Amino acid sequence: MRRLERVCWSIVVASLGCASSTPSFADGARARTLGIPFDGTPGRFNAITDIQGVTVGYTTLIEGAGKQAVRTGVTAILPRGKATTMKPVFAGVFSLNGNGEMTGAHWIEESGFLEGPVLVTNTHSVGVVRDAAIQWRVKQGEPDASGYWWSLPVVAETWDGDLNDINGFHVKTEHVFAALDNAHDGAIEEGNVGGGTGMTCHEFKCGTGTSSRVVKIDERDYHLGVLVQANYGVRSELRIAGVPVGKVLQNDLTRSEPKDVGSIIIVIATDAPLLPTQLKRLARRASLGLARNGSYSGDGSGDIFIAFSTANEAANQVATTSITALGNEQMDPLFLATVQAVEESIINAMIAAETMTGYDGHKAVAIDHRALLKLLKEHKALLENKPEKKSAH
Repeated sequence: MRRLERVCWSIVVASLGCASSTPSFADGARARTLGIPFDGTPGRFNAITDIQGVTVGYTTLIEGAGKQAVRTGVTAILPRGKATTMKPVFAGVFSLNGNGEMTGAHWIEESGFLEGPVLVTNTHSVGVVRDAAIQWRVKQGEPDASGYWWSLPVVAETWDGDLNDINGFHVKTEHVFAALDNAHDGAIEEGNVGGGTGMTCHEFKCGTGTSSRVVKIDERDYHLGVLVQANYGVRSELRIAGVPVGKVLQNDLTRSEPKDVGSIIIVIATDAPLLPTQLKRLARRASLGLARNGSYSGDGSGDIFIAFSTANEAANQVATTSITALGNEQMDPLFLATVQAVEESIINAMIAAETMTGYDGHKAVAIDHRALLKLLKEHKALLENKPEKKSAH
C-alpha cells in the first residue's frame, strides 16, 4: 500500500521537506532496496553527493488545493559547497532536445567553466530564480576572482503546470536563498521534493532522483554522480530493468493519446579530472541512460544535460595554472557509469514519489510498488537477495 499523500497547508522553506513521511534513504524507498537490479557499483550514498564537496539543497512548496494548489520548488546543486562562488569548475552542456531552458549555457560552451551553482525549478520561475541566484552571490560578501560580482547563473526547468498553479509565480527569492543556504552533503531526499515536487514521468508521479557510481581507472577510484529532475515520457514506453512494464501498468491512465511533452534536466558530477570538451562528451551519454528507461525525446520534451568536474581546483579564468586530465581513451568507464547512474536516478525518482493531487484537482498516481515487483518477478528481473536497508546517517 502506498503512503498517504503528503499535504502541507503552509509554505515550506526547508532543505529536508515538510514532514517525516517524506521518502528518504532511511525509509528504504529506493529502487535497489526493493530488489530492482542495476549494473555498476554505487558510492556510499548512491547519490550525487558521493562526489566530495558537492552539496544539494531543496525548497519544497506544497500549499492549498484546486486552482490555488502550489506544488513546486527549487533544487540547488553546489559543485564545491560553500566554496562554489569563488572556485569555478570545468563543465560541459548538451541539449538532446531543446524544448526547454538552461540559462548560462552559452558561457559554459564558450569558456568551459561553471562559475556557480546549478538551480532547477519550474518553467515559469526561471527568471526569479536566476535573479535570486545573482542576489545570493552578491550577499556572500566577496567579488568573484576577476574582482566583480559578475554572474550568468545556470538555472534549468521542467513544466509542473498540471499539478502546480504555475502562473501564480509562487517561487520567490527567499525560496532560492533557502535551497542554497541549506545545501548539504550525505544522503538527500528524492521524489516530491525541490524543483521536482510537481513533476511526473512516464505518466507516473516522479520528480527528483539521484544515483552514483565508483569506477576504477589506472588503479585509482573515481566517483560519478547524477541528479535528475524527471518530467518526461509516455507510459507505454516505460522500461525498468529492461522489462516493458509500462505496457502492463496502465490501470490508472485516462489519456487516450498521450504525447511525450515533458522534459528532464540531468546534472552529472565527477571527481575525475576532465576537460570541458570531455565533460560535454560525458553529458551526451546521459541520453543513453534516458533511453534505457523508454524515452525517445519527443518534440515537446526539453532534455538538457550538464556535467562538471570537481578536479583541478586551482583552475580559473584569470591566471595561468597547471591542470591534469584523463586521456580520451580512459573515459569509457565514465561513459558507462553515466548511463548506469542516469538510468537508476530516474527510477529512484519514480519509486520515491508519492501520489499527488494538485492544480484544479489533477492527480498524478505513484507507481504501485507491489504491482511493479510482481511484474519484474514474473520476468525474472528481481534480485534474489535484496540489499539491506541502511540508515541515511
